[in-house]
Amino acid sequence: MDNSNAFTAWRLFQLNWIPIAVMGAVVLAGGALSGFTIEPLGLGITLSIAAGLSLIAYLYAFAKGDQADPKLIFPLGALSQLLLIATIMGPLTYVAGVANWPLQDHTLLAIDRAMGMDPQTIARYVNDHDWLGGLLVRSYALIKIMLLAIPVVLALTARFVRLQVFVFAFSLTLIMTLLISTFTPAVGTWYGLMIDPAQFKSLDASMYQAQLRDILALRDGSLRHLELFKITGIVSFPSFHAASAVLYIWALWPVRYVGGAAVILNLMMMASTPVIGAHYMIDVFGGVALAVIGIWLAKYLLVPSSAKALAAPRSGLVPVLD
Repeated sequence: MDNSNAFTAWRLFQLNWIPIAVMGAVVLAGGALSGFTIEPLGLGITLSIAAGLSLIAYLYAFAKGDQADPKLIFPLGALSQLLLIATIMGPLTYVAGVANWPLQDHTLLAIDRAMGMDPQTIARYVNDHDWLGGLLVRSYALIKIMLLAIPVVLALTARFVRLQVFVFAFSLTLIMTLLISTFTPAVGTWYGLMIDPAQFKSLDASMYQAQLRDILALRDGSLRHLELFKITGIVSFPSFHAASAVLYIWALWPVRYVGGAAVILNLMMMASTPVIGAHYMIDVFGGVALAVIGIWLAKYLLVPSSAKALAAPRSGLVPVLD
């Protein structure tokens, strides 16, 4: 085991709680001011799982000291943090949506068409190829699977610092996405085109329909009670699906045999966003750009902390828990 690598990663793991705490505080304060309530069962389940994973990681680190295996500590800790981020992310998109800025579907659609990428043409092509529609539906769901797999893969391959940078970049990219989407709200391509997606019978429009339902109810004030397991992300521009694909590719690229597969799978996920997620193409480009910025910021902000950790006196992991 590379002790300096593990020691540095543990330092960065502590720092990763900061953006999570900030997002949690914002959703609590914003939710209270906006009159939101959250169904307690779903929230309690997710928070309990996250707290349990984190508690196991910390207790094991304290109990074992120098003998603590980072391949056990870091996947548990990262999974805890990512689960918290995912738990906060959904309600936070709704809190941001309360700002009720004018919908920007017409602008986003105009940009797509100016680039020669009409959403209706893309939808018609996928609709005419049933196999492609089915593939894109499965690809769209990869966002959750990959998020759970990355901490395990990176920890088992001893890429502990990269795992912490990934978690930090994921948090930063989400924060930037939510800030931008607050002022550029949109429903999706079907809304912008003013057509019923039912005319494309081979396409799965359930994600769009859920988003349409919740955005309209949110904007007219009738939606203020959230059920965690039923809400959907209501962010159009920039696409966090596209951003996640870039983040996942970056995280897994150095892992032999896994990196190439990650590129293929995440490009498929990115390709699914205009159809299954009803995103405009500019949403995808925006998500990609934000992910690149998020990765750069994460590395830039964490490098000084990494250097400080390496320079500090140490013995195993436990001393840095103080």
